[in-house]
Amino acid sequence: MTVDLVRSTIADAIALHQRMSDADSRPVVEAAAAIVEALKLGGKLLLFGNGGSAADAQHVAAELVGRFQRERAALAALALTTDTSVLTSIGNDYGYDRVFARQIEALGRPGDVALGISTSGASPNVVAGLEVGRALRLQTIALTGGDGGAAGRAAAIHVNVPSDVPARVQEVHRTLLHIICDLVEKSFADGTAERF
Repeated sequence: MTVDLVRSTIADAIALHQRMSDADSRPVVEAAAAIVEALKLGGKLLLFGNGGSAADAQHVAAELVGRFQRERAALAALALTTDTSVLTSIGNDYGYDRVFARQIEALGRPGDVALGISTSGASPNVVAGLEVGRALRLQTIALTGGDGGAAGRAAAIHVNVPSDVPARVQEVHRTLLHIICDLVEKSFADGTAERF
């Protein structure tokens, strides 16, 4: 029973990765290109999500501010999930649905990128963050699961992992985010941002 669970979980993860490998990869490339363009022009990447997606937002920020696999200049990326005083004050004063939107209002500038992560595509605070980002003329990217939901519809670039199993979606999200980090880093590793 335990061995069967291990094998079936790995098989499901492989199957969803294969499905994504066979799908149209253009949204992933478009997402990376949008981030490169913003960073090249002096902008920044603002990342946000809840739970495991919050961890993914922080992970990507760490990879870009620090490094992923190559030596290059630090890149401006910020996870909007890390400042507990900001999160709790906004949650208390405006409601949890506004915790990312309010930060984007404060920190986002036209040309920056707002990347919202939601395994369901339905997280109200992620949707609100993307909507505010779009209204403020940020480039918006949604990384979703399921059918993409309202988050997918709110973003200019939508990368969707078509599964309703949050754990499997998160696993593929992590792979896709690593690919985006790799593409972005390659564009800056030689000191010049190249287009792809």
